Amino acid sequence: MNSVWITGAHGFIGGHLARHLQRCGFRVAGVGHQSAAPLDGTVWGISSWLNGDLTRNNLELLQRTADIPTTIFHLAGGASVARALAYPYDDFNRSVLSTAELLEWARLHAPETCIVAVSSAAVYGAGHSEAISEDAALHPISPYAYHKLMMENLCRSYAANFGLRVVLPRLFSVYGPGLQKQLLWDICQKLATRGVVELGGTGTEARDWTSVHDVVLNLAKVAELATSDAPVVNLATGVATSVKEIANIVIQRWEGAESSGRVLFNGAERPGDPVSLVADITRMRGYGLGYSIQPMQGIAEYVDWYRQDFGQSDRHQR
Repeated sequence: MNSVWITGAHGFIGGHLARHLQRCGFRVAGVGHQSAAPLDGTVWGISSWLNGDLTRNNLELLQRTADIPTTIFHLAGGASVARALAYPYDDFNRSVLSTAELLEWARLHAPETCIVAVSSAAVYGAGHSEAISEDAALHPISPYAYHKLMMENLCRSYAANFGLRVVLPRLFSVYGPGLQKQLLWDICQKLATRGVVELGGTGTEARDWTSVHDVVLNLAKVAELATSDAPVVNLATGVATSVKEIANIVIQRWEGAESSGRVLFNGAERPGDPVSLVADITRMRGYGLGYSIQPMQGIAEYVDWYRQDFGQSDRHQR
């Protein structure tokens, strides 16, 4: 049975990926922050777990209970622009230093292991009016984005100098059941408690909304692309959807009604938040990768998940 490791395995994407890989027959080991794994490992998808920071010492400890992996999916790191602005050094530790620790461990102990180092579309920065290709100039505008780019460059350095096989998928706006932050969570909470949704910005901001189900399918496949050239590939849909459209979809699913007059935008721009981030997926399609879940379907699934898991207590607050 092939062994794979996931850093940040208890996070939103990491958890979905662990369960998917386990269903595909992989033995999955994980490292991250969770004091105890659930008793039923089949639910979580993890067979070996190490709770702690991503350091060489901890990776050596995990190595004692799990086989050297064929692939490491590196998902540990900062996950919020706002948090990185508030705690930049903490985000640097999570995204940059943790990557250095992983790469050095791999250089010494697992030089044949493929590394899928998951990055972010934030590295492209602002000022884009069209779909963004992997060859676009990189202009990060937040600590979060700068740190993701530093992570990428560390991977390129280890690949070029030591022959590590790396691939750098860049994710856009990933969503799905289990995500308890960001726009969809915010809208659902406001609908549950107040019935009126007020959001920042103008509502015209465009994002490439990609279901976590499609993301994990593609992450599992991009490991085959890992080489010492450290190729980059956007993992997204190539479809622009505005924040206002997203809010409308949520409310239609929530109440079965149009949202006219019930979504307010304060016009304020958030620091580090580009107006448009939409992927050019030409390269992704060339690799035989794709997506199947449209925003209407995926966001409806998210709303149903929220109401099932949190709706009972929320209804009492309305």
